[in-house]
Amino acid sequence: MAYQFHKRGRQGEKKIQNYSPTPSFLFLPLIFFLIFGLVSCGGKSPTASQENPAASSRQDSDLTFFDVTLEQADEVGRPIWKVRAKTAKYTKEKQIGQAESPYGELYQDGKVVYQIKADVADIEQDGKQLFLKGKIFATDPKNGVVLQGNELEWRPKEDLLIVRNQINGTHKQLQAVAQEARVKTREQRMEFSGRVVANSADPQLQVRTEHLIWNIKEEKLIGDRPIQIDRYKDNKISDRGKGNSAEVNLKTKIATIQQNAQLDLLDPPVQIASNSMTWNMNAETVTTNSPVRMFQRVENLTVTANQGEMKIPQKTVYLTGNVNAIGQRRQSLKSNTLTWYLDNKLVEAQGNVVYRQIDPPLNFTGETAVGNLQTENIVVKGGSSSGRVVTEIIPQERANRQQ
Repeated sequence: MAYQFHKRGRQGEKKIQNYSPTPSFLFLPLIFFLIFGLVSCGGKSPTASQENPAASSRQDSDLTFFDVTLEQADEVGRPIWKVRAKTAKYTKEKQIGQAESPYGELYQDGKVVYQIKADVADIEQDGKQLFLKGKIFATDPKNGVVLQGNELEWRPKEDLLIVRNQINGTHKQLQAVAQEARVKTREQRMEFSGRVVANSADPQLQVRTEHLIWNIKEEKLIGDRPIQIDRYKDNKISDRGKGNSAEVNLKTKIATIQQNAQLDLLDPPVQIASNSMTWNMNAETVTTNSPVRMFQRVENLTVTANQGEMKIPQKTVYLTGNVNAIGQRRQSLKSNTLTWYLDNKLVEAQGNVVYRQIDPPLNFTGETAVGNLQTENIVVKGGSSSGRVVTEIIPQERANRQQ
C-alpha cells in the first residue's frame, strides 16, 4: 500500500510519504496514528489546541490525500481490490471519505473480474468489503458487461458484487434497467430485481418482471415471478407472452412459459392459453403438451384440447385429445384430433366426430368432418359399423330443454 498527502500550516508546506511493503490494510490504524502525530506536530500550536479542542479534533479526523491507492489482499496475499484516486479525504468514521476520479479493479482468485471508475465517489472499506457511492461504472473485461449505478458493494468472500440505485446494464446481447443487480463472478450469473426491464437485440424482445436471472455463459434469461415478454418485428410488437415464470434461451431463441401461460399473436389474431408452452421464435411455432385453449378473436371461435401446436407463418393449428371447438352461436365440433386452417376458416376433424348446432337443432356423428364451423357449413363422413353418418334431428321442445 502506498499513498501521499499534503498539509499546509503556519510553518509552511509539509509533504509526508509513507510506503509499506505489504499490500494488506492490516496496519492501517497504526499508519494513520503516526500520520496524525506528525500532522499535529507540524501544523498546530499547543496554544490553539488548548483554546479550541473541538476544532482540533475535526482537523485531525479530516485529512486530504493526493494520488492515493487503496489495496486489500486475502489470506494468501492475493489482491481482492485496488482503488486509486487523484485526491481522497480520510475520516476516522469511514477510513476513507470522498474520492475524486477513483478507478481500480476488483479481483477474484487473484484475477481482475471488474474494473470500476467514477467521477466522484464516497469510499468505505473494512478489510472484508468495499463500498462506493456516486455515479459508478463497473465493467467486466471478460464478457463486456457494463453496470452503471449509484452504489457499489464488493463482497469478495461471497463472490458477490452488488450495484444498487437506478441500475443500467449494457451488453452486446442485453440491456437492462432495474433497482439492483447482484453478480456472481465465478458463475457468470447476474440477478436483476426491482422494476426490471430487459431488452434483447436478437431475438428482438422486451422482458418486464420484478426479478430476472441472466446466466451469461448459457445465454439464458430466467424469470421466477410474473413476467411479460414482448416480441418485436420492425420495431413493433408482434406477439406478447405472459406467465408466472419463464425461461428464454437467447441462443436458440426459444422461450418456455410456465403457470398461467398465455400468448397473444397479432397475425393471426389468436390467443393461446395453457399451463405450459414452448415458443420457438426462430421456427415461429408454439407447442404445448398440457391442456390448451385457443381463441380466435375475429370469428369468436374457441377450441380446447389436451395438447396442441401452432405454426404461425402458415396460420395452422394442430390439436390432439378431447378436442372441442365452439362457435359464436354455440355450434360445436368434438373429435379426437383437429386441424384448423385460420386463413381459410376451415377445420378438419378426425376420430369420434360429433357435430351439434342449435338452429336448426340437430346432431351429426361420424369418423371425419370438414368445413367452416362459423358458417355452420360442415360435412360429416363415416360413422357406426356400416360407415354411415348418424344424423339426429332434435325436436324443438327437446332443443329448448338442452339450451
